[in-house]
Amino acid sequence: MSKPIGFYPRVRVGGGGRGVVGQAGAVLLVETVRTSGLDGAISAALAPWRKPRAVHDPGKILLDLAPAVTLGGDCLADVGMLRAEPGVFGPVASDPTVSRLIDTLAAGGPKALAAIRGARSEVRTRVWELAGASSPAANGQVVADIDGVLVLAHSEKHDATATWKKTFGHHPLVAFVDHGQAGSGEPAAALLRPGNAGSTTASDHIATTQLALAQLPKRLRRGRQTLIRTDSAGGTHAFLDWLSRPGRWLSYSVGMTITDAIHQAVLKIPRQAWTPAYDVGGTERPGAWIAEITDMPDLFTWPKGMRLIVRKERPHPGAQLRFTDLDGLRLTCFATNTTDGQLADLELRHRRRARCENRIRNARDTGLRNLPLHDTAQNQIWLEIISLALDLLAWMPMLALTAETRRWEPKKLRLRLFSAAAHLIHTGRRHRLQLPDRWPWTHVITHAIHRLQSLPNPD
Repeated sequence: MSKPIGFYPRVRVGGGGRGVVGQAGAVLLVETVRTSGLDGAISAALAPWRKPRAVHDPGKILLDLAPAVTLGGDCLADVGMLRAEPGVFGPVASDPTVSRLIDTLAAGGPKALAAIRGARSEVRTRVWELAGASSPAANGQVVADIDGVLVLAHSEKHDATATWKKTFGHHPLVAFVDHGQAGSGEPAAALLRPGNAGSTTASDHIATTQLALAQLPKRLRRGRQTLIRTDSAGGTHAFLDWLSRPGRWLSYSVGMTITDAIHQAVLKIPRQAWTPAYDVGGTERPGAWIAEITDMPDLFTWPKGMRLIVRKERPHPGAQLRFTDLDGLRLTCFATNTTDGQLADLELRHRRRARCENRIRNARDTGLRNLPLHDTAQNQIWLEIISLALDLLAWMPMLALTAETRRWEPKKLRLRLFSAAAHLIHTGRRHRLQLPDRWPWTHVITHAIHRLQSLPNPD
């Protein structure tokens, strides 16, 4: 009678292996850095913070943290996973050196943040040019979504306070450039705020929008071709006035709170004025209707050209209705200054702002689940590191992946691409990674590498 050995083969395990690289698929991130010129831009931006006779370039130190976070790290010490693979990631600074640089940059305050953001903006313009038809601005327009996110704190940190959800932590405002249905999105701004910061604070929305616009190519920083989308937190006089200011002329699609005036206007809408809403596919959505009420409430004090569009729909099972909802139908409202297009198309465009929630969820999976440092200035640098990581996660698919693979989220990219192991072979002055043929996504990795290496080198 044979003795059972279980479901899996029993193998002997020991150390001493050579030439094997873990997380070898992360070479995609390395190639993205090289192709985009991010390494040179960050190095030049942080040159003022390089000490005489320093062994490690500050730009390389900061840039090493981005792939570490991309691979799932959530603290500075996780850069050790790169240090273990010098054949792929090169020399990586020690943990004390990394910590000292973060402290130095934090002490640099706005100047250091401006240097990092300026480098990202410069590289973003190049990446979008390389992407061509895959760029989010390929059709001459770009959409930036702004939203707040709660980041919980489990220890005393600077500016960590009680939040409006009765939790404890911070309340940053973030902005993402929407890639549409073909891709994901990329970070454009991250403004760190205390946990008790207001959701409708217009000055914070303005500051976040300014940071986001600074990340765009210069031709897109003003004008109707740039659309700013927010939920009802952005529906304030001051923010809409700022967006509409002469010389700026930005387009907007901003959620509005259902006030009593709006509710009374909805009650006066004739039945025949309601038109069917569209679903994601652009077909009529059963149980949802839209109408324009621009001429009904008093909008004299609001920006000229602002339109109000309301939507009513049957709530999904279990949804909680509000006092202002009408006849058992959920009411929502948004404002826009777009003059052309059907109401259903404008309303569908506004609802696609929900993609920002997916970007925030991905950011939580890429370092934003917690702020690991103590001081606010340090954690603001950490937000820039997260932004660099999310940039790589957006640029690599944009430049190297196609079809369905371009829409893979960070968790899937880590599982299928970045976690692949390989054999590192040294031949003369060349290094060659050999991925296993049995790995199901080896062909995706090799094809993506070839696409990245075929792109022109940065000047």
